[in-house]
Amino acid sequence: MAATSNENFKLENLFSVKGKVALVTGGGSGIGLMATQALAKNGAKVYITGRTEEKLDRVAELYNQNITGRIIPIPADITKKDSIVKLAQEIEAREKYLSILINNAGVSSATQTVEHEDPGALRKALFEDPSSNMEEWDRTYRTNVVQCFFTTTAFLPLLQRGSEVETGWSSTVINISSISGIVKASQHHFAYNASKAAVIHLTKMLAHEIASSNLRIRVNNIAPGVFPSEMTAGESDDKQKSAIPKEKYEQKVPARRPGKDEDMASTVLFTATNQYLNGQTIVVDGGYVLATGTI
Repeated sequence: MAATSNENFKLENLFSVKGKVALVTGGGSGIGLMATQALAKNGAKVYITGRTEEKLDRVAELYNQNITGRIIPIPADITKKDSIVKLAQEIEAREKYLSILINNAGVSSATQTVEHEDPGALRKALFEDPSSNMEEWDRTYRTNVVQCFFTTTAFLPLLQRGSEVETGWSSTVINISSISGIVKASQHHFAYNASKAAVIHLTKMLAHEIASSNLRIRVNNIAPGVFPSEMTAGESDDKQKSAIPKEKYEQKVPARRPGKDEDMASTVLFTATNQYLNGQTIVVDGGYVLATGTI
């Protein structure tokens, strides 16, 4: 018995996503693309969605090579409830179940200057600046928080079926939050940081209520530090990849660099496959939070 039990500790058994069906929102670039590659390379069928069909098609063209899984693009706007409904219907028409849902789509928000010691100057920067408006907060929350709730709840039946088709597997929802929802600094964008803190709490509430409903669906979130993406770098290259100069973060992060694709890939595989993980925040930030301090 002891000898045969060693098989349980092989990497392909511990972190296997072979044959799993996944959906990644915002899968056309950045962290969404990293997650997509990690899953598809290791045997999962991965549907990617986003608003720009060209980007999704480009990912499928580039990264469907030399993988054991498959990447399938489906354009959708997850900031609109009717679009989420159509997306769920499309996936259900193609698949009997969903194993992994990664809510990655997100936006940054306008920045304000906070280094003012005069109350009038601080009011001007935070209240009177044209970029500081309620529409901007609405847009940020709608894309970063509200879509996580509606996308998750729309796919509950398919996710539950994913838990029923394989013994020992519970389907999983992974929300991509941010260390910006954990640190005490505003980092010059209050709306973004507040929205990511909301994602972290939403994750806990969803995990609690879904478990309380006796559904075998785990809900966790990954809080990345600085990773190359269109949000942090401002653009992508012809391979849908972004780059951040290492030296920019040598003095800001204990790891002395931004995160790499492999750092995110291993985190996604761990979070997706660990069956004892539920309602948790996985911080992968090179020690950024240690240096900055938390709430």
